[in-house]
Amino acid sequence: MSVRYIVVVAKKDERVDGPDDAEIVITVPLVDAAADDFDPAVAFMRGKLKAVGHTGKILDLLKSGDAATAIAALVATA
Repeated sequence: MSVRYIVVVAKKDERVDGPDDAEIVITVPLVDAAADDFDPAVAFMRGKLKAVGHTGKILDLLKSGDAATAIAALVATA
């Protein structure tokens, strides 16, 4: 399963990790991803984290902690 993570810093300014043709694309604003209490699963349920792809795989990815790790790495480069 291929995943593309996008952290939106500002309009036309994004930090991206993953292939262009990924099965799942996860997008989150930097302001939300950089919060001390950021939890990708909670952000998804609140509509702050957007995801495109198979819903079951997205939820598994969010629960596994892989999404949190990848997003944290992108936040660190912003």
